Amino acid sequence: MEDRPAHPPPASVSEAAREVLARPVGAPVPEPAVDDVAGWRQYAELLDGLTAAALAAARPVPGEVRATRREVAGVTTYELVPGHLTDPDGAPVVVHLHGGAFVSGGGDLARAGALATAARRDAVTWAVDHRMPPDHPFPAPLDDCLAVYAAALERHDAARVVVHGFSAGGNLAAAVLLRARAEGLPMPAGLVLLSPALDLTESGDTFRTLRGVDLLAPMPRTARLYAAGQDLADPLVSPLLGDVRGFPPTFLQSGTRDLFLSTTVRMHRRLLDAGVPVELRVLEAARHGGFGGETPEDEALLADVLAFEARVLARP
Repeated sequence: MEDRPAHPPPASVSEAAREVLARPVGAPVPEPAVDDVAGWRQYAELLDGLTAAALAAARPVPGEVRATRREVAGVTTYELVPGHLTDPDGAPVVVHLHGGAFVSGGGDLARAGALATAARRDAVTWAVDHRMPPDHPFPAPLDDCLAVYAAALERHDAARVVVHGFSAGGNLAAAVLLRARAEGLPMPAGLVLLSPALDLTESGDTFRTLRGVDLLAPMPRTARLYAAGQDLADPLVSPLLGDVRGFPPTFLQSGTRDLFLSTTVRMHRRLLDAGVPVELRVLEAARHGGFGGETPEDEALLADVLAFEARVLARP
């Protein structure tokens, strides 16, 4: 895949962000046919390689984190305990759901991708290594994430639990809350959705206007692979289309070059209309995933996320 030229960076962002934006970017990895199982496995390997390279290029994780691979409700989960946490058993839990276009980001990447945030939390992080397509499409990933959330509720009151998801993990995080409510489980203290893939129908404006600007391209075959015949407009597949009344305080983030920008701002409007306390951060010139963890903008976003989590966990 040949590199494509980057869109010129604006002067309105930091020098570090301009440097990131000025780098040539690779063409999006083409999606296989929906029924090409071998092709999806190769696709996932390519995405995993890109994620591993991005993590390697990011700033070192501050402080020590003790990572333990364990089974939580039958689901492989990495328990991440920062070194500064004096009482891990009594600490709140953040259920952390990884991105990766629903097909990648699992295994040790689920642990590695959560480390930078986990290291600075005054909480234990449960990074969920849920099942994924092509072998385990919907609803298996959602079932796994819900099972881990339910296990967190067995350990703590709901007011001591936060659900956090990035990209495809943001889809699962919001869907977990819809399923939890339907099954009579309480809502967590808060919900964090970073550049969330909440609309697999891809109906938003920026799926067209930011095509070729973001690193991502629309992924209709990925959506169909994940949904496995389920209607893409089903709220558990596209949580943007669900009933969000009763959701906990929510933190949303996107960027002005993020393919999921319109999805995120539409979710913001739905939450406001439902009376849900919600915060929205739209980062200037940021693509999907921000600037790769290398810039002051990334650092400010991480600080905002951590402050939000701390506030909702401190509520009576």
